Amino acid sequence: MNDKKPSSNNQNPNGKPNNGKRKGSDWFMYIIYAAIIISLGGVWLGGGKANFDKEIGWSKLDEILRKGDQEKIIVVDRDHAEIYIKEEALKNDTAYNDLTKGTKELKDAGHYRYKFVDMESFKSDLDMVAQQNFERDTAGIADSNGYVSPEKINSIRRANHIELTSRESDHTWEKIAYWFGPMLLLVFFFILMGRIANRQMGGGGGGGIFSVGKSKAKVYDGKTSTNVTFKDVAGLAGAKEEVMEVVDFLKNPKKYTALGGKIPKGVLLVGPPGTGKTLLAKAVAGEANVPFFSMSGSDFVEMFVGVGASRVRDLFEEAKKKAPCIIFIDEIDAVGRARSRGGMSNANDERENTLNQLLTEMDGFGTNNGVIVMAATNRADILDKALLRAGRFDRQIYVELPDIDERKAIFEVHLKGLKLGNDIDRDFLSKQTPGFSGADIANVCNEAALVAARKNKQLIEKQDFLDAIDRIIGGLEKRSKVITTQEKRTIAYHESGHASVSWQLRWGQPLVKVTIVPRGKALGAAWYLPEERQITTYEQMFDEITSLLAGRAAEEVVFGQISTGALNDLERATKMAFSLVAYYGMSPKIGNVSYYDSTGQSDWNFTKPFSEETNEAIDSEVKRLVEEAYQRAKEIITASRDKLDQLAQLLFEREVIFREDVEKIYGERPWNDEKNNNQPENERQQD
Repeated sequence: MNDKKPSSNNQNPNGKPNNGKRKGSDWFMYIIYAAIIISLGGVWLGGGKANFDKEIGWSKLDEILRKGDQEKIIVVDRDHAEIYIKEEALKNDTAYNDLTKGTKELKDAGHYRYKFVDMESFKSDLDMVAQQNFERDTAGIADSNGYVSPEKINSIRRANHIELTSRESDHTWEKIAYWFGPMLLLVFFFILMGRIANRQMGGGGGGGIFSVGKSKAKVYDGKTSTNVTFKDVAGLAGAKEEVMEVVDFLKNPKKYTALGGKIPKGVLLVGPPGTGKTLLAKAVAGEANVPFFSMSGSDFVEMFVGVGASRVRDLFEEAKKKAPCIIFIDEIDAVGRARSRGGMSNANDERENTLNQLLTEMDGFGTNNGVIVMAATNRADILDKALLRAGRFDRQIYVELPDIDERKAIFEVHLKGLKLGNDIDRDFLSKQTPGFSGADIANVCNEAALVAARKNKQLIEKQDFLDAIDRIIGGLEKRSKVITTQEKRTIAYHESGHASVSWQLRWGQPLVKVTIVPRGKALGAAWYLPEERQITTYEQMFDEITSLLAGRAAEEVVFGQISTGALNDLERATKMAFSLVAYYGMSPKIGNVSYYDSTGQSDWNFTKPFSEETNEAIDSEVKRLVEEAYQRAKEIITASRDKLDQLAQLLFEREVIFREDVEKIYGERPWNDEKNNNQPENERQQD
């Protein structure tokens, strides 16, 4: 499967081409916003005062009054006083060097500004200074008889009198800026932040933050394309056939409605991760000649209340306008999880509201003729049952892991752009990757190219693909990890035990190679090629459990003690034994019952589906199975101890051995794996 990237295009989320003017206009609007904010801030903070208006305290004003340098004092708005200095004092007195020289008249403000607290107190202070000046000027002016003429006294009193005048200021714009400036600044700030937030959230409309409830779906129509068609989807023959039928529904609806039938409303793609569900949807978008709305389930979920439901409504409204069309919701489990039960709401109410709106739009009171909803998920078991009923998602298409033939086709797609050597065999690669998804195979091809480039090769060879598969499965080799000789010998016998027992069991998995080079968290590993089968018998599962326990059994037989290296083996063996007893009904003691919940709805959260007696019986059966398999592994190892020693010594020396090395020591397996895999079922059962 080749997941090509869509070609880059200069388009907004609504599918309309950008003409390049939007970005420039946005910057122009930002400049306007900044100019308005600066202007308002300047008026508000500056208060419209002249730059030569000096604020002074009482000590400076007292000095001016005692010199008599004031020309006039004007009280403004009973709030502050403006002091005007005489022209002669400005020219001759150096105390006024801080004032602007040559200023003859000041219309808006005085030379100095004095802020007082109370008008009456200010007048009282001025009268006190005037009285002190009067006493100073009248001291020593009396004649020898102590007489001073009344006219002279009145003249001195008039000279020291401080005249006050008052006026009301006319700073209308200053008052408006003072009272409404902060509010306007906040308004422009929120508008600016809304535009930025809208841009970051991908909003294409001019509604700013108010368009948060709009749909964020990408639209693919005749003007835009994903550049992915059904030719790019390798394997998945059954799923591709059903999806192609959906496209045909929209292209030729009369063909299906002529007999009175209705076009399905919903198609759900279900399968493990990496199997190509999203790629199939891209192929539908590339093949269909109808508008295709693509959106992720997480796009509906927001921190704002009601946004998810609003986006669902907007999405379907846009789709109805362009019907017939397809809506694709990727990872629908993000919004379609089963709603809470029994009044115990532990879920997100906003997500539930979004799901309710989606249910209503898909098959509610209204109609959505010509709108088909496609969705993809790998967790269909947790989806709400109302979402899966007929009339909403009418069809469920299972996209499973590819089989050997489909893996070969997928390799053909991903190997096209690589420089390959002559030893590359597609059949061999498909056999070496059982259980791999399409995404895994793409990763193998890419990793093989990186491995070859790391070795400075000109072509990618077969060994590079094997190294890539080993790294993906087991991790990177860690030859620098410090391991003692005794630990290395124990690991060699442990892995040889797995290989020896698996080789001698009828249903043991065919061996590929064994290594004691540390990879990832593992100190050693054995690679097997499991048979691809649809059903498994008791004997097959019991042989697998025996093979898993053979590593610990080899340690006990050879060294007389066991180690912690069998943790992963014990975990897998225990889980397999438990599933054999509790799920598949293969235990005679428990009987043909299964306690497996395939719905995934967690119906047994608070109570066990079986009694305590049954629980004890299951535990005892699991322990019995594991112990029997362990004793069986010890018997097989004891019977072939000499061969086990040869194999372990070879593995200890080489660190890596292959199937051929095991075959030289143990001989050819009684059961030919390749022959069994290719024979018809009736012939294979006769072996």
